[in-house]
Order: sequence, then structure tokens, then C-alpha cells
Amino acid sequence: MVYIFILITLFIAELLYFKVADRFNIIDKPNQRSSHTKVTLRGGGIIFYIGIVLYFVISGFNYPWFFWGLTLMTLISFLDDIFTLSNKVRLIIHFISVSLMSYQLDVFTMPWYYLLLTFVIVVGVINSYNFMDGINGITACYSLVISGLLTLVNQKVNFVDQDLLLYTILGLIVFTFFNFRTNAKCFAGDVGSVAIAYILLFVLGLLILKTGNLIYILFLVIYGIDTVWTIIERVLRRENIFKAHRSHLYQILGNEAGVNKLLVSFLYAFSQFGIGLMIIMVSERDLNTQIYFAVIILIGLSVVYLIFKRYLTKKYLK
Repeated sequence: MVYIFILITLFIAELLYFKVADRFNIIDKPNQRSSHTKVTLRGGGIIFYIGIVLYFVISGFNYPWFFWGLTLMTLISFLDDIFTLSNKVRLIIHFISVSLMSYQLDVFTMPWYYLLLTFVIVVGVINSYNFMDGINGITACYSLVISGLLTLVNQKVNFVDQDLLLYTILGLIVFTFFNFRTNAKCFAGDVGSVAIAYILLFVLGLLILKTGNLIYILFLVIYGIDTVWTIIERVLRRENIFKAHRSHLYQILGNEAGVNKLLVSFLYAFSQFGIGLMIIMVSERDLNTQIYFAVIILIGLSVVYLIFKRYLTKKYLK
């Protein structure tokens, strides 16, 4: 009954946000770089943060440093959705937020290179999540899969309060209801993509630190492959990697190739789910097996990605 009440509360909160967004004109207007053709409300992903606020209060203020880091990250991203903030301001807030997450994870008590690695991974994944939030349903589906995989592992390992994951999933369900449509009611916005990335990275960090097993980082491998290779391609073309574009594989599939965007989002999530189940099985094997598995997955996905993307590029972009 508690979860049903939370779900209803989140639905109401999202509807109230729609009124605020409509009142203050918080919208996404389509342009030549967009994958949508209609004016759509932006920032619907704020529901992820609202879900964590409810969890934080009901749990008796569990994981406080994580919560305040998420609050700062959400606030600066929401302002960035409304205004255009300077990179310097965003960088400072991101640094503070990642520091708060690291403190919650007790990374400051570890050797300095653990802290450096945490900053690189967190900042990289958050930006990747932001880059990949370009078509209807992709952030919702992919995040639901990762949350589900983490929930499965948590039943065995017990590395995080299960309610943190369940409240996150409830927020994702609400957002999916409004976003996983041919004509989406809302987009996640920076506030949504950044917030959900921060939440999932915190939980993933707890899992890796509890088990000492880095194989779980491959829960993000589909996004990682598309992001890293797209950046490499754009750097080789001497493009500004921070400028809006439509160079990701999912964008080419959904826009130039004309594949149904919801199907593309589903396939990305489904692929990650299948790999995630294999990761869970391999995580119980010895280190050498895990390394071989990781290498095969990374090389195999890269080869398939590059061949398929080259074929689509030649057919639809040249």
C-alpha cells in the first residue's frame, strides 16, 4: 500500500510540474538537431528527484550526503534547462556534488587514485546519460533496466536499502508513462538525465565497493559504447564535441533510417538487459573469467557498432 501511495503521489507531482512548465514556458522547441517535431514540455525527469526526496524523508534521512549532492546537481541542471549557465558554474557544482557522493561512499578514506577514478567515472557517465537522452523513451527504458538489474543483485548482496531502488523505479514508471509515446508529453531535460545518472551511479558505486567487483560497471556498457565511439568519431572530424548533434547510432536509426524511435529505445534497453544478466552470472566466477568476458563484450560490441554504424552512415548520410 505504501508503494501504491508513493506512485500516486509521484503521478500527481508530475502533473503539477506540467502546469508549472506550461506556465513558465519550460519547453523544447524542435530545431535541425532535434529528433522531435513538436514543442514538448522539458524537465519531466524532475520526478526522479522528487521520488528520492520522498525516500529521504520516509527513510529517516538515509544517505544524507548523497541526497544533498543530488539536490545540488538537480538544482543546477534545472536552472540550466531554463537558462544557459556558464560551464564554469556547472563545473563547480558538479565538483561539489561528486565530492558529496564520494564522501557518502567513503572514498575519501581510500587511496587518492580511488577518488580520481570516481570523479572520472561519475562525470563521464553523467555526461554520457545527457548525450544519450535524445529520443522518446531511451532514458526511461534504459534506466528501468539498470534499476531492475541492481534490484536483482541487491536481493543477493544486500548492498543498498531496497527502498532507494524501488522509489527510483516508481519515479521512472511515472516518467515512462508520459515519455514512452510517439508524441511524448514531456522530455527528461538535463534535470532528469543528470539526476537519474547520479542516482544510479551512487547505487552502482555502493555495489562495486561492497563486492570489490568492477564487472558491474558493464551495466552501462551500451550507453558507453555509443558515447565513446561517437566522441572519437567527432574528434577525428575535428568537431566540437560539446555542440548539439545527431551523430549517435540511436539518432541515425531513429532519424535518418526512419526506425520507430520507441523500438530503438526498447532495443537499447533490451540489449543492456541481456548483457546485464550475463554480468550477474559472470560476477560469481573467478577474476580471469571476468576479465575475458569484459574484453569480449567491449571488443565484440565495438566491432558490431562500428560496422553497423558505417553501413547506416554510407546509406543515409552520404
